[in-house]
Amino acid sequence: MPKKTIIPLRNPMPEQPPQERIHNYNEVTYGYTAEQAIAEARRCLECAKPGCMAGCPVNVDIRAFLERVEEGDFRSAINIIKETNALPAITGRVCPQEVQCEETCLLAKKYEPVAIGRLERFVADWEAIDGLMNNPSPAKPTGKKVAVVGSGPAGLTVAADLARTGHKVTIFEALHASGGVLSYGIPEFRLPKSIVKREVDYVCSLGVEIKHDFIVGNTATVDELLETYDAVFLGTGAGLPWFLGIPGENLGGVYSSNEYLTRSNLMKAYRFPDYDTPIAIGRRVVTIGGGNTAMDAARTALRLGAHESIIVYRRSRAEMPARAEEIHHAEQEGVQFHLLTSPLAFSGENGRVTGLECLKNELGEPDASGRRRPVPIAGSNFRIETDVAIIAIGQSPSPLISKTTRDLQTARDGIVTVDKASMKTSKRGVFAGGDVVTGGATVIMAMGQAKIAASAINEYLETGSW
Repeated sequence: MPKKTIIPLRNPMPEQPPQERIHNYNEVTYGYTAEQAIAEARRCLECAKPGCMAGCPVNVDIRAFLERVEEGDFRSAINIIKETNALPAITGRVCPQEVQCEETCLLAKKYEPVAIGRLERFVADWEAIDGLMNNPSPAKPTGKKVAVVGSGPAGLTVAADLARTGHKVTIFEALHASGGVLSYGIPEFRLPKSIVKREVDYVCSLGVEIKHDFIVGNTATVDELLETYDAVFLGTGAGLPWFLGIPGENLGGVYSSNEYLTRSNLMKAYRFPDYDTPIAIGRRVVTIGGGNTAMDAARTALRLGAHESIIVYRRSRAEMPARAEEIHHAEQEGVQFHLLTSPLAFSGENGRVTGLECLKNELGEPDASGRRRPVPIAGSNFRIETDVAIIAIGQSPSPLISKTTRDLQTARDGIVTVDKASMKTSKRGVFAGGDVVTGGATVIMAMGQAKIAASAINEYLETGSW
């Protein structure tokens, strides 16, 4: 085979201009055309030992699907992806490819890696536009039943994998809509809910049933589910927000990111008055945190009508956990960054927040996270005027299931304890994966754990061995 010509730079992704998109909720990026996708796929060097595949948590055969895209055979490309990834239109949009498959791309050593995520998104969207969804033939029923708690990325992934093997799968979702964090947490302009619905519908087409408004731990306990189902998978995510523990945190206008984004996304506050969901708009909005959720909140504030949106983060930009693309988009849209800054106290008048007192930091030695520790600079106090504040510093699993389930071991912050090789919990027949065992993490990490769990559940159902 002749040696391929190296094309150093990837094809740029067309997107809305920043000054237009801050006034709408349409998706920021437009996606590749067929011509752009083929051109980008041609950049793949077709390595004998493709490192990109080792970097994929759900083991997509990346080299094979890129070859099909390069040939213009988009049908085969999406079929290859769906062998291991039931949610490609979602992962193609929100998966942190830059620290996974693309980081290990050979081109990344000297040039820009192949835009694997963008190509995954392209073929998933192509399939939807083509209108011919290729569903696998139903497997022979095994007679076994599995209850999946939560319809987020982990729950949808484990449900799809188990349904393909012939098990009867029912998902129990506490909210009125499916998708978990995909629906309540990630804004429309980053992940359109029509895309989430499309991927959920695909999982349901495999024979999966979803029951909404069913709160496991309240409507029924895990122990009660085990009376009817042969196994249970916990994919409940991390919906309990963390707070700062500083004065003034209970003032009106101070939100957790969970509440702020749920009101805007799931409850459609951004479409007021068509949806009668109240949310404080704010002229000057401060978001505390440096992850993707903080970027989502700060960018949502602009679209809701804020004149200024400010990020307060205690470390430098280099330590920010948010994706580089999300930080870049936030900067393009005019979000201001107060870096190396720690919040000390909220102040207010008549019960509502009016300001945030802060302190400047400098970076010290790395802490347990591997990032350099912020060290306060004495006497560097300053104040930021604000009428809405959003706290986006992390979240933990809800304690409802752990408190109502016998023999289920948990660790710090209510994290469910599992055997990482099988995702088995301490309770026979119960498995778990995603944010409920990691705390707030990524969509693709949750999916990777769900695939491990699905394999272990299938083995358990076949052998009965625990």
